[in-house]
Amino acid sequence: MSKRLLPTLFFTFFKIGAFTFGGGWAMISIIEREVVNKHHWLEKEAFLDLLAVAQSLPGILAVNIAVAIGDKLKGMKGSVVSALGTILPSFLMILLIAIFLTPDLIKNNEVLSAIFKGIRPAVVALIVAPVISSARSAGIGWKTIWIPVVVALLIWSKLPYVSNPIVYIIIGGVCGYLYMNRQMKTAARQAVENRKEDNP
Repeated sequence: MSKRLLPTLFFTFFKIGAFTFGGGWAMISIIEREVVNKHHWLEKEAFLDLLAVAQSLPGILAVNIAVAIGDKLKGMKGSVVSALGTILPSFLMILLIAIFLTPDLIKNNEVLSAIFKGIRPAVVALIVAPVISSARSAGIGWKTIWIPVVVALLIWSKLPYVSNPIVYIIIGGVCGYLYMNRQMKTAARQAVENRKEDNP
């Protein structure tokens, strides 16, 4: 398996890059299915953590994930192979479109226009599906659903400062740190109390 891992990484991410339209969130459900469910390279929780890190870093989301997974499995070689597998389909498609298709041709050709119109709803579904899956895995329920809803509305509002996503990334990180710190202190106090009860 170790010898075949590099080709497997390449063709897995090549398939992801070739059959995903819409980029970004639209890719996540396919990446999760391949990486978590099919190959078991990552656990679900680890994938969500990687997704959060990949989104906060500069660059293309799918490439960031591919590089991280490739590095985890095969080091530098794995990173390069996974990144190439992700990038190559898009590069080849854009090259072919630049050579053979023009915006006017797509607009005036009924078949091509119908194909692209049919792809649009599928892209929306690909974006919505991982959002729901990630929300469930992150433990968002009826008591906490208001948080992403309010943040989404504020970002959508286009108001100065309030609509800046970076603000909510920073606030989320700070709140997460404070919450986990509080949980660890509570657990430590509970452990001390349990030891005192066991050793009166």
